[in-house]
Amino acid sequence: MTTLDAIARPTGTFAMVAMDQRESLRHMFDVAGRGRPADDVLIDFKVDVAAELGPLASGFLIDRHYGLDRVRRTLPPSTGLILAADALEQADGGPVEETEIDEVVAGAALDGVCALKLLIIWRRDRRRHERVALAERFIALARHRGVLSVLEPVVRARPDEDDWDADAAIREAARELAPLHPDLYKAQVPLAGQGDEHAQRTASAALNECMTGPWVVLSQGVAQDRFEAAVRAACLEGASGFLAGRALWSDIVGSDDVRGRLRERSVPRLQSLIDTVDAVGRPWSAA
Repeated sequence: MTTLDAIARPTGTFAMVAMDQRESLRHMFDVAGRGRPADDVLIDFKVDVAAELGPLASGFLIDRHYGLDRVRRTLPPSTGLILAADALEQADGGPVEETEIDEVVAGAALDGVCALKLLIIWRRDRRRHERVALAERFIALARHRGVLSVLEPVVRARPDEDDWDADAAIREAARELAPLHPDLYKAQVPLAGQGDEHAQRTASAALNECMTGPWVVLSQGVAQDRFEAAVRAACLEGASGFLAGRALWSDIVGSDDVRGRLRERSVPRLQSLIDTVDAVGRPWSAA
């Protein structure tokens, strides 16, 4: 039976790298002034990240579209492979609006895959119950395929929701979806990483109260220089680590020397985060 040890560090905490961005990564190249890259540029970037950060990471998240086979060959056996199982509804250059289970992944051979990940866009709208059912189907699919389930709810406001409170929504989503018992819950950072340590820890403790199992934080929407402090606060209040992409490598996109820049900037960032989760993260088995 596969347990979370497959994507965890020896301490039982998580230091995982997300590299499953698709059109959003293409847009990042565009924003960096490199134009709209061809698919092979995206694939090469993902493989470079896998080569430089994979040996340190406890888990590595990749999509099936861009570089799965090459990443699988690049990662060391010590790094658990996580495969994105989400089909994304996303306008060119825009945010993901909705998701569904990728039926190609659902029926594919999962050689070397330890876990599947599903992004869910959570809103207080008429489709709310459909998304709960989607999460249930995903968790059941992962269990049926003999792999772990990583559930990633990301909250969004309705167009008419003028009194939007993102942190309240993050907690509400956790109260609704964590009881479905995914193997691992991937949450947005409270307060988007803003505020002092007391504010961060207070918000993280409130989120932890909503959880029913082990959880980690993602880095989207958090300033790069704020992420480690946010991870530390979350771990001090019950989180078990992180599954992050942009906080590690976003400023490397478009570089002329990707591997060199990853070694110079991203590897030290990841190592520092590993030191943090090893020191203060809650082992998943204690959640």
